[in-house]
Amino acid sequence: MTDELLVLRAQLGERAAVAELVARWRVPVWTYVRRMLDAEQADDVTQEIWLAVVRGLPRLRDPGRFAPWLFTIARRSVTDRLRDQYTHGHEALAAHDTVTEDPVEAMVDRAELVSALAGLPVPEREILVLFYLEDLPVEDCAQICRIPTGTVKSRLNRARRLLRAHLEEKGHRP
Repeated sequence: MTDELLVLRAQLGERAAVAELVARWRVPVWTYVRRMLDAEQADDVTQEIWLAVVRGLPRLRDPGRFAPWLFTIARRSVTDRLRDQYTHGHEALAAHDTVTEDPVEAMVDRAELVSALAGLPVPEREILVLFYLEDLPVEDCAQICRIPTGTVKSRLNRARRLLRAHLEEKGHRP
């Protein structure tokens, strides 16, 4: 069953359809949030995201665009949490825990990759996570981040350069 059909069924009040959507997207949403925040905050923010999704699902106009809509909510929640951290003077990008289900594990040590991602500026890190780790197309990344596709491409390019430089600095070869 497609996400679009599940959304339509959920909009008609079918709780099982909502449960299926959550089951399908729970791990990708948590993974995205975890790569943007530390583990403790990721759980809280993920719960906030799913609450917003359940509340907003009846108003979703284009059920076929569920994934970009979902990640837009996730991005907004992460941004709000980062903004709160900056406002309160906390270190926003501390990430010392290991990340699970890392697709580039064979290339570099997991802890170093987490450290390298955490060291990227938030806009570049966000684009890397959405594009490579969440496997979203450039157009969806642009919609989620509310930026032109050209900006997504330039941020991807900059993020790859910064990540490569960081990894080379640690002794890894491209």
